[in-house]
Amino acid sequence: MFEFICYPKCTTCQKAKKWLEENDIPFVLRDIKTQNPSAEELAKWHTKSGLPLKKFFNTSGLLYKSMELKDKLPAMCEEDMIALLASDGMLVKRPLLVGDDFVLVGFKESAWAEQLK
Repeated sequence: MFEFICYPKCTTCQKAKKWLEENDIPFVLRDIKTQNPSAEELAKWHTKSGLPLKKFFNTSGLLYKSMELKDKLPAMCEEDMIALLASDGMLVKRPLLVGDDFVLVGFKESAWAEQLK
């Protein structure tokens, strides 16, 4: 069973959810706005994903832009970035699909299919 972390109003998240359902992939849905990931979860997911931490930021989000994070992130240490991500789920790129040994960030159908088939 995978943990599917999304913002239900997000069209990309809706597409990813539909794809999971169509492919009979079992998941537990978690609303990122009401159940924000903790710093501990984010640190673990970052390690599992193998991605740079900046890939976990929702760079197209209004909050990201209003906080001018594009200019601030390069000077921040990983610990501060994780604390910032944990402060508001709307800063986190979504959807996230968390498995035992992987984390997928954002929805790219080909990457999800490759990981899950």
